[in-house]
Amino acid sequence: MKKGLRITLITLIILGIITLSLFYLSTHNIAVLNPKGMIALRQKQLIIFATLLMLIVVIPVFIITLFFIWRYKASNIKAKYTPDSAHNYIAECFWWGIPFIIIIILGIVTYTSSHELNPFKPIDTGKKSMVIQVVALEWKWLFIYPEENIATINFIQFPEHTPLDFEITADAPMNSFWIPQLGGQIYAMPAMRSKLHLIAHESGDYRGSSAQLSGLGFAGMSFIAKASSQADFDRWVQSVKQSGKSLTLEEYDRLVAPSEHVKPAFYVLKEKDLFDQIIIKYITPYKE
Repeated sequence: MKKGLRITLITLIILGIITLSLFYLSTHNIAVLNPKGMIALRQKQLIIFATLLMLIVVIPVFIITLFFIWRYKASNIKAKYTPDSAHNYIAECFWWGIPFIIIIILGIVTYTSSHELNPFKPIDTGKKSMVIQVVALEWKWLFIYPEENIATINFIQFPEHTPLDFEITADAPMNSFWIPQLGGQIYAMPAMRSKLHLIAHESGDYRGSSAQLSGLGFAGMSFIAKASSQADFDRWVQSVKQSGKSLTLEEYDRLVAPSEHVKPAFYVLKEKDLFDQIIIKYITPYKE
């Protein structure tokens, strides 16, 4: 194959890969790149910033690799051969200095964003927040609304532009609660009370899932997080209260049993402190 044709072919392959990647990103709804809330938007900006910053090293490395393959191929007898060359201080300043600067920048951004996006940090919008308690079961999600006195399985609804205070635990193996379009994941563990603060800036149905392998039914452990207007949310709460189902301790014990691909269900909450009881059941008093 002639040299010019080979270079053209390699260039076309690279351009084809870039084009297909851009086409895929533009035609597919990748949740973390399509944020619907303040926290998710900030996380998207961090992902893009870190990726572009690291490409400062990655792209030149690939270009230099291809150049070396072409420049020092066996058939190129004009390439300069210097086997005794040990140091090039200018080159070393570049390949050590630039990554060093990038790492410092990433370190500063990571430190500041970790405090700014602390999942335990409440979102202050001047509007009263809503408390939703989350319990990871095998293999489904239980959501408790302590102020509305209702509970749901594999479905949550909340008003848009309202800060959400999630309290998270598990009555099953360790899991991870995640709504990608609203923010990052937080682990759910027995006897632990984790917290996560999110907000949705527009109405819509957002997919929630488990981000932690937790057994046989893990793949079906997903739910719908629906953001709506305040009026629609109020109507939904009233409809749940009229559903006729009650979440008692007996019903909860039935829900704890492992089950897969569970459809959404809605209950009137009869045990006001159910979430606290779930946490306490794994705490054994210390005995000497």
